[in-house]
Amino acid sequence: MAIAEMAGREKLLKFLDKSIAADATTDIIYMMCPMHLLTLQERIKELKVGQVLAILTDYDGALEDIPAWCGKTGNEFVGVLESPDYYSFYVKKLKE
Repeated sequence: MAIAEMAGREKLLKFLDKSIAADATTDIIYMMCPMHLLTLQERIKELKVGQVLAILTDYDGALEDIPAWCGKTGNEFVGVLESPDYYSFYVKKLKE
C-alpha cells in the first residue's frame, strides 16, 4: 500500500485503547464481504437514534469498509479496538 493511501486510511480509522459501552453487539467473525456490511445494515436498523452498535469481526477488509459505510449512510464511526484475534468496531446510529 502506498504511503498516501495509508495516511488516508488512518484518517478514517479511530483506534481506541479500550472498549466502549454498546447498546447492542453483533458477532460477524468469519463473515466476509458483502455479508459483514449486510449484517451491519440490518442490525443498525434495530437500534434507536443515538445508540451504539459493537461489531466483532476478524475480517481485515472491515478496516476500510465499516468507516466508509458509516460515511455513506450518515452514521458515526466511533472507533475500532484491535484485539489479538478480532476487531471491535463501534458505530453510533445518527438517523432513521
